[in-house]
Parts: sequence; C-alpha cells; structure tokens
Amino acid sequence: MDLKEYGRWITMAQRTLESARRDAEFGDFNWACFKAHQAAEFAIKAILYGIGKPTRGHSLTHLVAELNELVNIPENIIDLCKFLDKFYVPTRYVDAWSDGIPYEYFTRSDAETAINAANNIIVFTEDLWRRLLSGGGG
Repeated sequence: MDLKEYGRWITMAQRTLESARRDAEFGDFNWACFKAHQAAEFAIKAILYGIGKPTRGHSLTHLVAELNELVNIPENIIDLCKFLDKFYVPTRYVDAWSDGIPYEYFTRSDAETAINAANNIIVFTEDLWRRLLSGGGG
C-alpha cells in the first residue's frame, strides 16, 4: 500500500471538489460540472495508485471497472461514474455544441447534482481505502 501516493491523489480530489463548489457558487456551472468529474477521477485514481495499480485515462466508467476487478464496487457508485462521464467533454469545448458556448448549457442544478455525485464517490473511496488498510477489502 502506497500511503504517500494515495494521499497525493485524494488531496487533489478534495481540493478539486472544493474548487467545483466555488465555481457553482459564482455561476460557472459548466466548470463546476467538469471539476466534479475531475474530483471523482482523482479519487478513483487515488485507490488505484495507492494499491500499486496506476491506471491512465479519464473515463470514470473504465477506471471504476478496473477497480471493480479488485474489489466489489456498488452499482450506485458505478452509476455515478457513468453520470459524471457525461461532463468530461461538453463542459469545456465550444465545438461540442453546434451553437453557443458550454456556459449556456449547464445549470445550477447540473452543478449541484454533479458535485453531490463526486462527493459520494470521494466518500466511498476514502471508506474503501480505510477498509483496505485494515485488511477488510471490498
């Protein structure tokens, strides 16, 4: 178990989620949604790096599938990952839409839902890490 590597990634997850909350507070809903995805990505990678299975890529669906090969991941966490994956590209790229800009397509509700999803994933990964450290596994 690599405590230092886990710590680096989970700290980034927590800080990114806080940044998403600030973006939502100031009306930057597209960025809040994107950062919620990023926070969840960092949290899942924290576990993977911490157990010595570093994995590249940005798809939460695929990252959590990697983790699911090692420990049982609840269906609700898998569903949250699939939900957040939808925010990876269209939140940032002007050409993701035929008209307008990403800012115009995302709402406070989107941001709040994405932030809550990311928070649930982070809480799950923190709990999983504690169980792995104590030998409880998943």
